[in-house]
Amino acid sequence: MDMTGLLTEIKNCQLCASSLVNGVRPVVQIDPQARILIIGQAPGRKVHQSGIPFDDASGDRLRQWLGITREVFYDAKQIAIMPMGFCFPGSYSGKGQSGDLPPRPECAPKWHSLLLAQLVNVKLILLVGQYAQQYYLSDKPKTLTLTVLQWRTFGPCYIPLPHPSPRNNIWLSRNPWFEAELLRDIRQRVAIALA
Repeated sequence: MDMTGLLTEIKNCQLCASSLVNGVRPVVQIDPQARILIIGQAPGRKVHQSGIPFDDASGDRLRQWLGITREVFYDAKQIAIMPMGFCFPGSYSGKGQSGDLPPRPECAPKWHSLLLAQLVNVKLILLVGQYAQQYYLSDKPKTLTLTVLQWRTFGPCYIPLPHPSPRNNIWLSRNPWFEAELLRDIRQRVAIALA
């Protein structure tokens, strides 16, 4: 199946529709020419409404981390974006928990390998958040912090990153090495991959 047919199937996917309180709206940015692949978690409420991946404060921070403009980020021929769950999973409503629910587990096994087979030019894969890291890094450490701290062991293809959500400001303040060391290297790798 070619990319056009595959994206049409994804757009019409109803695999977990009965579990999505806010409805089905897959958010994916893919082109066979892309050189960088970002595998994130799942769209949040704002992205669900706009249909544009990382169209929120997390996206602003991620673009800053990568040292790229919105124009480059949203050029599918340069950057592919494939979340673990393609639709907004909803938000927690119970006591003591807040934020979005985890990505639906159906998307990655159903669609990822089909999409990856089309991405023959990808030179760098950024695993943003614990769900992408658990799925793609079989020998990763137990915690996100240790995984990101040991990022060099997963190269040259994969680079694990924390989620860029403002909810992770405490993590960033506790781990100053991330911005001081890792981001400089990531920007260089991104620039090389896009050159």
